[in-house]
Amino acid sequence: MTSASFQSSSGPARRTVVAAAGAAGLSVALTACGGSDDDASSSSSSAGTSGSTGSTGSTEAASTGGTGGGDAAAGAALAKTADIPEGGGKVFDSEKVVVTQPTAGTYKAFSAVCTHQGCAVKSIADGVINCPCHNSNFSITDGSVKSGPAQKPLPEVKIAVSGDSITLA
Repeated sequence: MTSASFQSSSGPARRTVVAAAGAAGLSVALTACGGSDDDASSSSSSAGTSGSTGSTGSTEAASTGGTGGGDAAAGAALAKTADIPEGGGKVFDSEKVVVTQPTAGTYKAFSAVCTHQGCAVKSIADGVINCPCHNSNFSITDGSVKSGPAQKPLPEVKIAVSGDSITLA
């Protein structure tokens, strides 16, 4: 008998399976760590996009058209105003949006995707939005970079505040 008679003809060779599994693992690792500063936000700008508080207490943040914006549909309810602490904020992972309240009654929203290499920001503390991957920090007021390696600000996301409800605009 030859060694070929021991190999099943109904499935792939063991070597093929091992090589495919290795390639899949490598692909996942490269996707998680890949990217460049230019990928996450190619056209963001923070000039002239500050929110304002109207007589009803509502605030809208203007979008800068960056490519790192949230995935949620316009009009989707995000939170109640009471859920967003003054001087802090909250990350909404499924919508890829972070909402902040830099000063009482003023609400801002930014993409929760770090402009350095596309990791998700995870927390807000001491007036900054923190990315755990490479320790980039962004301002809760305008999304600007407080410390790198990120070089570009978080793109703003449009929100609407009506009464005590915050929704994507």
